[in-house]
Amino acid sequence: MSEGISTLERHLVIGAGPVGLAMAAALKRHGIPFDLVDAAPGVGGNWLHGVYRHAHIVSSKKATEYTDFPMPDEYPDFPSADQMLAYLTAFAKERGLLGSSEFNKSVAHASPDGAGTWTVKFADGEKRKYKGVVVCNGHHWDKRYPSFRGNFTGEILHSKDYVGPEQLADKRVLVIGGGNSGVDMACDAGRFGRSCDISLQSGYWYLPKTFLGRPLTDIPIWGLPVLLQRAILKLIVAVTIGDYRRYGLQKPNHKIFDRHPAFGTDLLNAIRLGRVNPRPAIDHVEDKTVTFADGTTGTYDLIIAATGFNTSFPFLREGLVKVDRGVVQVYGGAFPAGVRGLYIVGWAQARNGFGRLITPLADLYARMIALQDELTLPLGTLMESSFTQRLPTTHLVDPEKSRREIRLAHWILPLLKLRDRRLARKQKLKAEKSGITARA
Repeated sequence: MSEGISTLERHLVIGAGPVGLAMAAALKRHGIPFDLVDAAPGVGGNWLHGVYRHAHIVSSKKATEYTDFPMPDEYPDFPSADQMLAYLTAFAKERGLLGSSEFNKSVAHASPDGAGTWTVKFADGEKRKYKGVVVCNGHHWDKRYPSFRGNFTGEILHSKDYVGPEQLADKRVLVIGGGNSGVDMACDAGRFGRSCDISLQSGYWYLPKTFLGRPLTDIPIWGLPVLLQRAILKLIVAVTIGDYRRYGLQKPNHKIFDRHPAFGTDLLNAIRLGRVNPRPAIDHVEDKTVTFADGTTGTYDLIIAATGFNTSFPFLREGLVKVDRGVVQVYGGAFPAGVRGLYIVGWAQARNGFGRLITPLADLYARMIALQDELTLPLGTLMESSFTQRLPTTHLVDPEKSRREIRLAHWILPLLKLRDRRLARKQKLKAEKSGITARA
């Protein structure tokens, strides 16, 4: 905890994953007192408790590292889960964040108290009052399970609960979902299980991890307009992979980046080796027999649900922050309208690694949190009133476009003060007029 400073002068950062650590470092750099809490026993977020230990990142280390804290030179292009955890731990130590951190500390409820501060209740019963709350609880923890007709009497395991190949031994496995986690689950099940099928509702874009000897996320295309990015990536897929239907997979029915693409060709190789068998969507289930949409059937001992996660904030009052189909309805990526002192950071997902984006974004957000002290209205309310601001429609973020917007935002921050004075004056006049009308 920040010693010698009342919690009424501090912000509470919830979550010590990559985003929470970046926000804590930015707050410290700008002289904003904070406490950092996490329900886990240490820093790292998903890399501490949410992935199997032989997992590797799918974006390169250059696309993933903080721009002001490079990963060690000896790290490979795609570091392992243990290397990522060591890296994040080193960042927390080097930035001096551990002294302001509490672990095994879960937030049960956080709410504005009407006096301009926030009341936070922890799972252990402790209550504190904070100046504001910075929510960085991530998007890889609230497990989403598939729904299908019938009752499966075998075992169902979410991909987050997968630890290692011993869970697959001598089992007939069906993986549901073809994203990065689904690919890893299917490849492991194809090697270590008795058999493996993978069920996909629709086609995915599978992109190679490397191209011309370089990680795909490092080739110089990501600053181009998205139409050019898509054209180049489609050409790379055509040259290196070919038509997905040749692997027994469905052709994608959406554009690249309309959904998060999967990086790597491991699944395609496993299909060619006969280790994994593609299946369409599930129609219904009876006991251990699954009937698919094309009428074929399969019998399984284990279903692995690689079906992603819900975006949720269970410690916030229902309706305080709206989530529309996984997209958090905040302005500027973090600021809900009508709520002072609440910042939702890290719910979105960068298309090709968080590193190039999170460091400059955290710095901007820290400046804006400091600016809130000089404003009458909440930042989200001011941004809602601007014709240039729109609520997001997707959880996927173009990092290079966002970086350009961040650079511009630093220049226009002073305009928020002018807008605040104007809107506050209007609200005051409206309230006075309403009071006169009521008395009359």
